[in-house]
Amino acid sequence: MASTSTPSQSLHHHITAKTNFPSFPTNKPFHVTFSFSLNKSLTRIQSSSTAKYNEVVVDEEMDRIRRLQNGSDVRGVALEGEKGRMVDLTPPAVEAIAESFGEWVMNGLEKEKGRPVEDVKISLGRDPRISGASLSAAVFAGLARAGCVAFDMGLATTPACFMSTLLPPFMYDASIMMTASHLPYTRNGLKFFTKKGGLTSPEVEEICDKAARKYANRLAKVSTALRTPPKRVDFMSTYAAHLRDIIKQRVNHPLHYDTPLKGFQIIVNAGNGSGGFFTWDVLDKLGADTFGSLHLNPDGMFPNHIPNPEDKIAMALTRAAVLENKADLGIVFDTDVDRSGVVDSKGNPINGDKLIALMAAIVLKEHPGTTIVTDARTSMALTRFINDRGGQHCLYRVGYRNVIDKGVQLNKDGIETHLMMEISGHGALKENHFLDDGAYMVVKIIIEMVRMKLEGSDNEGIGSLIKDLEEPFESVELRMNILAEPRYAKTKGVEAIETFKDYIEQGRIEGWELDSCGDCWVSEGCLVDSNDSPAAIDAHMYRAKVTEGEKGQHGWIHLRQSIHNPNIAVNLQSTIPGGCQSMTIALRDKFLQASGLDKILDISQIDKFATNGNI
Repeated sequence: MASTSTPSQSLHHHITAKTNFPSFPTNKPFHVTFSFSLNKSLTRIQSSSTAKYNEVVVDEEMDRIRRLQNGSDVRGVALEGEKGRMVDLTPPAVEAIAESFGEWVMNGLEKEKGRPVEDVKISLGRDPRISGASLSAAVFAGLARAGCVAFDMGLATTPACFMSTLLPPFMYDASIMMTASHLPYTRNGLKFFTKKGGLTSPEVEEICDKAARKYANRLAKVSTALRTPPKRVDFMSTYAAHLRDIIKQRVNHPLHYDTPLKGFQIIVNAGNGSGGFFTWDVLDKLGADTFGSLHLNPDGMFPNHIPNPEDKIAMALTRAAVLENKADLGIVFDTDVDRSGVVDSKGNPINGDKLIALMAAIVLKEHPGTTIVTDARTSMALTRFINDRGGQHCLYRVGYRNVIDKGVQLNKDGIETHLMMEISGHGALKENHFLDDGAYMVVKIIIEMVRMKLEGSDNEGIGSLIKDLEEPFESVELRMNILAEPRYAKTKGVEAIETFKDYIEQGRIEGWELDSCGDCWVSEGCLVDSNDSPAAIDAHMYRAKVTEGEKGQHGWIHLRQSIHNPNIAVNLQSTIPGGCQSMTIALRDKFLQASGLDKILDISQIDKFATNGNI
């Protein structure tokens, strides 16, 4: 599909993008029937006449459900089509997980209120994936089993699902977003929220454990009749109005308060995900010209490119549209709009370190001296950028939930922390309920862009705020697959990562030292809390700073256990030519081969890069 051109194309985008999924019928009971059989060759049931429900052990079937946990989310393969991957996120599995979540919410409310609760209200939103309809039916069936009242938001965004627990008149007790973010159309998943925010990894683990037991106990068929079908609600209009009000109030335009974006052209690339609403329900209504916007219509096959602000094709198409239309700003959303990236008026892509730097520059104007939390894959140059503007940089564990939770904890400990961002584009602000919201991040950037114009300081556009951010000379990511059965891969990965830490601490790799970032109660490579309330570890990881003779300290290496797949990610950055390759050689020769880990890890990618500098 062409990126942008004719008026009829743009109009077509605006019209077709409003297509929504059909709602469930509201005039008769909604019947859901799922059939599945347990693989008897893999199943072992131990029970007695007095055995309780939660004492039933079905090893492999229960492990399959538990393995759907992906940190603080649930993710799996929902459709056939991936080589080497079987469908594991089935309707019966989703129903069991939704039922367990409903029970978890009810139990929490009963503890909080000290009495039984009724009519617990839970909303469900989803991105346009083609597996969404059948899996949504499973969610509603599970919530009904738990005794909850379900509300169907239809096509929605992850941030909107959380906000549906806060904004009147909705104010649901909890919410679920069905999405697999930027992953292929064959995948799907669930994200969970209460009024307090997103669930933590231990909480999702508890829910999946209960769901595994439910799933294993249902032998051949599940049939649920919803006496009260889910009520279809239009929350997205309320959420869009909320974003519009924020822009109008904070810009406070002296000439046209209700249309503060008049005179600005802004390109949106929604990647055929859930982000098209931002064009017609936010920007257009505020007076912006959005002609030339891309891929606004939701399409669960994602035919144009992966909806991901880190995707090179997505950024290149947006850059071309910005330059062709002489636009002031380009916006790229991921599928469920909890991440975003931008392109400035000169066509410069702003994501990764650059996006964090841009948000840091904006936030430090509003909150001088604040601490900014990022994951430990960000550059040394970003630290200098933040420090030069009077801010404090706290490096922390990879994983957007880890980064956000660290910011919450620092604020509780009396350290003002207004921005938490991961290099992937997940970013949260204290002022926005610590919610990672790609649309809200863009709102902040748009407000700053308009303010700069009103002040007469927009000659170079929004990109001028980060013009002195240095970039690393080299940046590389490599992967090592764990050579073990899936059920043992996590344990093997932990052993490898902890061995890496031991080697560094023992000085067995000359010039390598576990990194640290100052006095915000983070130690052991910026990745493990040593305060009175340490966070649970969802994946082991360490970062070492690297010094080599006359070259001095020139980079860092970061090893982390993946929570998505059975592998270990190796990230490297260096300020000198060949620095990443020399670190990789040392990793292979002085650690992987010396420790014998090359026998349980596939180091072919490491070996290839160490040998010829190519991945």
